[in-house]
Amino acid sequence: MICVNQYHTHFCSEVSESDIGNQVRVAGWVENIRDHGGIQFLDLRDHYGVVQVVVYNEAMLANVNRQCCITVEGTVILRSEDTINPKIATGTIEIKTNTLTVLGKAPSSLPFEIDNSTNTKEDVRLKYRFLDLRNPKVHKNIVLRSQVISFLRNKMSELGFLDIQTPILSASSPEGARDYLIPSRKHHGKFYALPQAPQIFKQLLMVSGFDRYFQVAPCFRDEDARADRSPGEFYQLDFEMAFATQEDVLTVAEEVISETFKRFSDKKVSNAPFPRIPYAEAMLYYGTDKPDLRNPLKIVDITEIFATTDFAPFKNKTIRAINVPDCASKPKSFFENMLKYATEELEMMGLGYIKVTEQMEFLGPINKFIPDNQRENLIEKAKLVPGCVLYFIADEPMVAAKLAGQIRSELGRRLNLIDNSEFKMCFVVDFPMFEIDEETGAYIFTHNPFSMPQGGLQALLEQEPAEILAYQYDIVCNGVELSSGAVRNHELSTMIKAFEIAGYTEDNLKESFSALYHAFQYGPPPHAGMAPGIDRMIMLLTEEESIREVIPFPMNSNAQDLLLGAPTEITEQQMREVHIKIR
Repeated sequence: MICVNQYHTHFCSEVSESDIGNQVRVAGWVENIRDHGGIQFLDLRDHYGVVQVVVYNEAMLANVNRQCCITVEGTVILRSEDTINPKIATGTIEIKTNTLTVLGKAPSSLPFEIDNSTNTKEDVRLKYRFLDLRNPKVHKNIVLRSQVISFLRNKMSELGFLDIQTPILSASSPEGARDYLIPSRKHHGKFYALPQAPQIFKQLLMVSGFDRYFQVAPCFRDEDARADRSPGEFYQLDFEMAFATQEDVLTVAEEVISETFKRFSDKKVSNAPFPRIPYAEAMLYYGTDKPDLRNPLKIVDITEIFATTDFAPFKNKTIRAINVPDCASKPKSFFENMLKYATEELEMMGLGYIKVTEQMEFLGPINKFIPDNQRENLIEKAKLVPGCVLYFIADEPMVAAKLAGQIRSELGRRLNLIDNSEFKMCFVVDFPMFEIDEETGAYIFTHNPFSMPQGGLQALLEQEPAEILAYQYDIVCNGVELSSGAVRNHELSTMIKAFEIAGYTEDNLKESFSALYHAFQYGPPPHAGMAPGIDRMIMLLTEEESIREVIPFPMNSNAQDLLLGAPTEITEQQMREVHIKIR
């Protein structure tokens, strides 16, 4: 694409050998200035690429510093053979300058080196984000983000989904995270809330007769930052389908997610259908509901083998084990370092293990505590073979599962078992509908309160709450949760009972979720959906360790916008207008 105006006839990346002898104009930012004995060489970069500019008249550079913005007019010439740069598209040519105009000055001292900005303290980078984004690597991440979002929009439209925007100013509702609240000027003492997700609105669209909805939706949650979670604002590919089952949603997600990762990565990507792993199996075999399937290690429950043990760390405990093949020959330091990780990082009391010899004998600190009549059972249950090591993790049921999952992940990392050349996807399904709140001892919703229980109202009436499963599902990629979703509970009587179990009265339901409560009295269709996280998808595609690397203007880990200075103080007059004061 040739762009002709007073600043440029070509983008920097477009100047080529076909332009040799012609006059061109280019514009961009000065990346480097090199003095070669009175001849100055400038690397000029714009959004599309870089081109070398040669200046023979040093007076032209009187007001030129690195990162100032200029436009240059000159003749395209062939570089000498010994100066060709094969690393850039324009590496065989350069522009001999006739005129040079400074369009935007820059100071002689920069807060950091642009090409090395990713090694600068993050708060400094974010304060000068407009400079940080000039770093080609950072710039490329944001370009990719745009391309991915465009691809997702086109794909969803191709599948028959309508792109529909839902409100940003909404009502506060108890959906799990803290709301961002906005005081109302016109309605004294009342507040709007930024939506944690378009959950209620997309369900109302299904009640309204739309068949397939989607949007690239901003979501606002007042949560603490993590490597894979941005405080404040994040984006998801939110979609919902009327007259849909769980399998209908998973089929759409498989197609969209797999095609996106294949389109924007050279790595191997899971083909549909993705494995469906029940939540209980995920916790048993992987110790997490976000299993990284690239790690071949699996956890096994061996509690029954030690049912009558007097060994204090195992007595009356859930015992999980991890069989690590070809590990018995590792040096003593390997086992010492794993013990140090377990005790210092995970605060475990210890980490027992046995080594299996070529003669299938057991060696190690746990050997003497294995009941003689259970040794063959242990070999069969844990699939022990010569040269393997079996690690033992014992604790209360959920704690043992979690710790075993963390030990599994650490073993995979230390033994280089993770294949970084692929994206392995799976669905985790059949989540519990309810769980016990550790503080109150009462039942609460495990995930989305609007999920349909498996078995419907009958299950809520006849089963113990802890036994009820929900039509809830997550997409997981390489140990990262990309999305949650559910078949929605569209039956009002079922919803009332589900919320009753979680401690809400029907009046609470009317007050907190009045729109759905009333809408579901007017012929709601069965509907289901999910919302893959766009920021996390791009984080995986770019192999970045922090989600902030793929967001144009992120807050820092302390929920501050250092570029604009948010959150900011406001004036007394502004507070009076919205009827609030600081206390």
